[in-house]
Amino acid sequence: MTGEKRRSRPNVVVILLDDLGFAELGCFGSSIATPAIDALARDGLRYTNFHTTPLCSPTRASLLTGRNHHAVGMGMLADVPAEAPGYTGRVPRSAATVARHLRDAGYGTFAVGKWHIAPRDESGPGGPFDRWPLQLGFDRFYGFMRGLTDQWFPDLVRDNSPADVPYGPEEGYHLTEDLVTEALAMMQTHRAARGDDPFFLYFAPGAVHSPHQAPASHIERYRGAFDHGWDVERERRFQRQLELGVIPAGTVNTERPPSVPAWDELGEDARRVFARQMEVYAGFLTHTDEQIGRIVEYLRLSDQLDDTVIYLTSDNGAAHHPSRAGTWAKFQPNDVATMLEHVDEFGGVGTHNHYARGWTWAGTTPFRYWKGYSWLGGVRTPLIVHWPSRIGRDNNAARRQFVHVVDVMPSILEAAGVSPDPSVDGVDQQAIDGASMLSTMDDASSPAPRDTQYFEMLGSRAIYHDGWKATTDHLPFPEMWEPPMEGSVDFAKDHWALFDLGSDFSEAVDLADAEPDRLAGMVGLWEAEAERNQVLPISDSGDRPDSIRSLRDDPRPREVYFAGSQPVTTSDLLAGSFELTAELVAGPESSGVLWAHHPNPYTFSTRPIWSCHVVDGVPILTFGLTGEHRIPSSLPMTEGRHTLVVRFRREADSARVTVSLDREQAAELSIPQLHVPPVRQLYIGRGVGVRWDDFDPSRGFHGTIVRVTVQRTPAPRS
Repeated sequence: MTGEKRRSRPNVVVILLDDLGFAELGCFGSSIATPAIDALARDGLRYTNFHTTPLCSPTRASLLTGRNHHAVGMGMLADVPAEAPGYTGRVPRSAATVARHLRDAGYGTFAVGKWHIAPRDESGPGGPFDRWPLQLGFDRFYGFMRGLTDQWFPDLVRDNSPADVPYGPEEGYHLTEDLVTEALAMMQTHRAARGDDPFFLYFAPGAVHSPHQAPASHIERYRGAFDHGWDVERERRFQRQLELGVIPAGTVNTERPPSVPAWDELGEDARRVFARQMEVYAGFLTHTDEQIGRIVEYLRLSDQLDDTVIYLTSDNGAAHHPSRAGTWAKFQPNDVATMLEHVDEFGGVGTHNHYARGWTWAGTTPFRYWKGYSWLGGVRTPLIVHWPSRIGRDNNAARRQFVHVVDVMPSILEAAGVSPDPSVDGVDQQAIDGASMLSTMDDASSPAPRDTQYFEMLGSRAIYHDGWKATTDHLPFPEMWEPPMEGSVDFAKDHWALFDLGSDFSEAVDLADAEPDRLAGMVGLWEAEAERNQVLPISDSGDRPDSIRSLRDDPRPREVYFAGSQPVTTSDLLAGSFELTAELVAGPESSGVLWAHHPNPYTFSTRPIWSCHVVDGVPILTFGLTGEHRIPSSLPMTEGRHTLVVRFRREADSARVTVSLDREQAAELSIPQLHVPPVRQLYIGRGVGVRWDDFDPSRGFHGTIVRVTVQRTPAPRS
């Protein structure tokens, strides 16, 4: 490394929020209370022309590597890897991260929160770990590997191993608070052990991605605050943005898209449900802001704040849900009538809140559309930079230069005085696509770090060049997302719109017919950038050819499991037929969990899809996320050794379950087919998540589990 170790190098903190729209912070026009973040903006810089990719994994890969997302194999979510080079879901060794370069230069490096740049089947507790944080340049990691997790019962990892939630929500646990506590411990330990050596903290909480979950006190402070609805809320944010100078005079507040109903056209019940959804989201964001304030306060109290450069942004625009009405719980009806019955539970334990699409639209004021699209609503996010020793204080200044997320890494390296090595671990490094924006911090008239940037996500394409932007009307995920507009599902028929962003801040006026030659040049430029960055071939569906055979696609016929603290990644047992044999030694009045099989953490549930627990010696099987199918054994276990056998035989639209204890039949039941996500994590001797009925996941079996054997039955040949 050419970066020389010296005391003057700043600490670096990157705070990457999740699914936060351009208009959702107080300092960017929102009425939601975000005082800690607003203070960073007041004493720093607000970048109002900052861009990301339209989805989370690609933005995270670009931020950490400084390369365009297709160029490092992250053309889409890491959960859907494909064979095409731009879509493998695997950051190559030729794209070392900013953490790796900083660590080699003497920085301590810490990642806390969401990772989501390892392929789906490399994110489980067994690895492989090649693309986990510690292997990509971080000294420490605490957080979760996939795209989302429950805020009350998260799927946690510490370094390279699964970690238990330290305490429960009834004792005040919330994931964001836990993440900040761990981040503070890492920073404090580093300072105590390494003195003036600088550190890099990558802090990426699950907030404010769904599930929107927050302490009840934070949600209650917003009761009634959004009864006016999303049309009024968007207009209020627009006016506030004008007052704050976030948007220039003359900006058009783009019209409500067809897939968002007018608030006044909704019934009273719908308005009550949707207003409560937004109250939960606002409480979640304010709670997140308070936790960010803890990080800033630590830096202040430890006399490090002035010499720490803080970047705060979001990974994409505000998120919408496939259902226009949003959600309140996983795998439960989400119609207005059902949600109204549970409206007072929103945001609490066992819920999975996501606001209705109208609030997504308000969150992207004044732009069109949202996450998943290459329109400005999907890719323009707030960026705040705070660095008192360089920027000063109380300037509350805005920067208008076009900046992209790939520019963050080279900016950090320049601030640290570190030149990236051309070869890392013997691997020649590919070119860094980003350019430092440090000069824009010093001078509002400094040139932008780039004049060209392409965008693509599931066929939604755009190109920026010299103040102009061309954008397609292509509709990604047409089979999943109700389209926000009348657009195209045929690449050959896509309409390219053309916008002069110099005079049209919100991408409102299509000049394609007036400027056909310019548009043709822009489309040609997109094609050249796409070729250069491995964008081709493009696809508009998440159903891509998978380059990794999932465990559930290639299960082993027989597995043996033992009790332990770590979950085991398995295939979806309930998709076929199997026989499970548990060899046990029961104590007097044995109770506790024998096993619990949980859905994939990405589509998590706080309850197992099927489990077995013992109550006063009686084994009880439960199937279904609410335990709706309950099979108690007719034969209680006495003290001593036992063999418990569960046979699960899949039939056309149901399954036959029989239970035997020591070769004597103890129960039998036919249950309907369970519609659940793939089941992937098997816990032996315990479970995780919510306590319900007499099932306590934290209560291990009071006895000995010798072993658990699963024998799959081959599917009959057709």
